Amino acid sequence: MSDPCVFCAIVNGRSPARFAYTWPETVAFYPLNPVVPGHLLVVPRGHVANFAEDPDVTATTMARAAEVAASLGGDMNLITSRGEWATQSVFHLHVHLVPRRESDGLALPWTEQP
Repeated sequence: MSDPCVFCAIVNGRSPARFAYTWPETVAFYPLNPVVPGHLLVVPRGHVANFAEDPDVTATTMARAAEVAASLGGDMNLITSRGEWATQSVFHLHVHLVPRRESDGLALPWTEQP
């Protein structure tokens, strides 16, 4: 049986992923196509479409992401999106933790481009 949500399939063990951290309510794993080395996704175990759908789940997911960021140290972006026009491509709440380094080549739209 296939899961219509790829992140639900990962959380429920029906699709493979390389997990970095697990908690009773949340998981952190490496995406298939990381934008930089060390890029992680922090995802609630229960299906929540986006950060506005369930503020309590969002708060817990953000808290776990902050714990991971603190343990990793260094400069980092924490990014999440809501909706197609905001670049959400998987409609299951997820937080990107993106480690940053000088000259890493990742340009974000609100930063000055070289």
